[in-house]
Amino acid sequence: MTHRKQLKYKKKIIVKVGTTLLTYDNGKINLQRMEKLVRVLADLHNSGKEVILVSSGAVGVGIGMIGYPEKPDNLVKKQALAAIGQAGLMRLYQKFFDEYNKTIAQVLVTRDGIENPLRRKNARNTLHQLLDMGIIPVVNENDTVSTHEIEFGDNDTLSADVATLIHAELLLILTDTDGVFTADPHVHSTAQKVRKVMKASDDLKHIDLNGTSKLGSGGMVSKIAAAELCREHNVDVVIADGTDPSTIIKVLEGKDLGTFFVSDATNQLAK
Repeated sequence: MTHRKQLKYKKKIIVKVGTTLLTYDNGKINLQRMEKLVRVLADLHNSGKEVILVSSGAVGVGIGMIGYPEKPDNLVKKQALAAIGQAGLMRLYQKFFDEYNKTIAQVLVTRDGIENPLRRKNARNTLHQLLDMGIIPVVNENDTVSTHEIEFGDNDTLSADVATLIHAELLLILTDTDGVFTADPHVHSTAQKVRKVMKASDDLKHIDLNGTSKLGSGGMVSKIAAAELCREHNVDVVIADGTDPSTIIKVLEGKDLGTFFVSDATNQLAK
């Protein structure tokens, strides 16, 4: 059985969406895409999957809500915009999930909440309890008190931390590019997609991974680091184009979309 065929058996799934997918360039929310994302996740949940959504976008939504002209460089302003935008972001998620009779829970975490043994245990227990109750957790970094993700990771690292924390089976990192390429596909038409990665240090060592989006802060470097962290903890990862959220279903059907970081566990099952 091929590696891709194993994906349909994954039950505990984390979906991470970045700022570029949730907002337009002006920072205002992309309502059509958010609604379709929610519909796909609700359907996935109906099929018996356990679903956790790790969502960026609070700063971008905050920018749109108060008409701020662009993403600021000032960290304190970013934190203030995150506080404004987080409320708006959750209000929209609640509205859309309500339409499919799904209950969600907001889970705001900080890095020390993941790394501190007691807080890590509490976070794990809470997330597991929510899943047992049939709730869809919506996770974000608590950007108003913690600055790590707001400066460096756009929640890529956070999604990997959550995946390893609860022993997820699959992390889907959705972005505006269909996986990892040999060069920036937005700039180089000859760029080739890397379809499968068994070990990033070997398979990606000759690739230039620089480049970030206008509103997102992660870029491909942080996504690959997150994927490799998960792979090392036996969590499969697919980095794929999420501009059409139905990609989630297609990936789980085994379609050759995005870049698949294959865990050792899945590699053994496929043999």
